[in-house]
Amino acid sequence: MNVILSVCSFIANRLALLTLLGAVLAYVHPPLFLVFKSSFLWFFAATMFAMGIVLDTDELQQTLRRPWQIGLGVMTQFTVMPLLGFGLALLSPLSAELKLGFIIVACAPGAMASNVMVYLAGGAVAFSVAMTTVATFLSPLLTPLLVELLGGELLLIPFWPMMETIILTVVLPLVAGMSLRGYLGRNLEAARSVSPAVAAVAIIIICSYAVAANQARIATVGAGIIALVVLLNALGYLAGWWLGRLYGFDGQHRLTLAIEIGMQNAGLGVALALAHFSPQTALPGALFAVWCILTATGASAWLRQHGDLLKT
Repeated sequence: MNVILSVCSFIANRLALLTLLGAVLAYVHPPLFLVFKSSFLWFFAATMFAMGIVLDTDELQQTLRRPWQIGLGVMTQFTVMPLLGFGLALLSPLSAELKLGFIIVACAPGAMASNVMVYLAGGAVAFSVAMTTVATFLSPLLTPLLVELLGGELLLIPFWPMMETIILTVVLPLVAGMSLRGYLGRNLEAARSVSPAVAAVAIIIICSYAVAANQARIATVGAGIIALVVLLNALGYLAGWWLGRLYGFDGQHRLTLAIEIGMQNAGLGVALALAHFSPQTALPGALFAVWCILTATGASAWLRQHGDLLKT
C-alpha cells in the first residue's frame, strides 16, 4: 500500500512535467494517445469524482460563512476570462474552429488542478475549493450559455447537448465522490491520497489526446496559437490579482483568485470541444492546459520561497 501511495504522490506532485511529457509524446507519436478517442469523457468524469472525494466539507463550510467573497470570485470567473477569450479570439486571424476553442476554454471555470496549485502556492485553499464547487454546479447552465452568446456567430452551438455533457461528466461524478466519502470510513485518507493522482492521470490523457488529434495543425499554426495561449493565461492571472486587490482581498485570497481565473478548467474545455465540435476546436484548450499548469507550478515554487509577499 505504501508503494501505491508513493507512486500516487509522485504523479500528483509532477503534474506539470508529466503533462508536458504527454503532450510531447502525443505530438511525436500520435497513435500512442489516439486510442482514447472513445473514452476521453470517462477520464474527465474521473477527475471530478476524485475532486468530490478530496473535498474537505468542514473547511468548505467555514468558507461558506463568507459568501460575498465566493460570490465575487465566481462572478469574476464567469465574466473576466470569457470576455478575455472572446476578445483575443475576435482579434486573431485564426479559423472559426480555433477561435471557438479559445472561447470554450475561457468559459470553463477552474477545477481540481487549480485547487492543487493554490495549496502548493500557499493560497487560501478553502476559498479555492468553495469557488470551484460553486462554479462547477453553475457550469451546466452558464458555460454553454456563455459559449453560445460569445461564439454563436462563429459556429452553431449545441446548447442542450453541452449542458447534458457537463451534468454527466462534471456534476454527477462530483456528487458521487462527495457521497462516497461517508462510506469510506478509515479508508478515506488513503482515498484522498490516491484521488489527486487519478485526476492528474486523467488530465494528462485528455490533453495528450487533444494534441495527438491535432498534430498536423500544430505544425502549421502552432506559433500563433501558443502566443495567444500565453497571453490569455497571463491576462487571467493579472486580472485575478488586481481585481482581488480592488475587492479588498488579502494576499492569500488575491493569489487564489489569480490562480482560479488564470487556470480555468481546460480539461473541461477540451472535453466539450472534442465531444461537440471538430478536434481542431480542442487544440487551444489542450495547449492552454499544458501551459497554465507549467506557469502555475513555476509560480507556486517561487512563492514558496517568497511567502512574505502574501502577507500584505
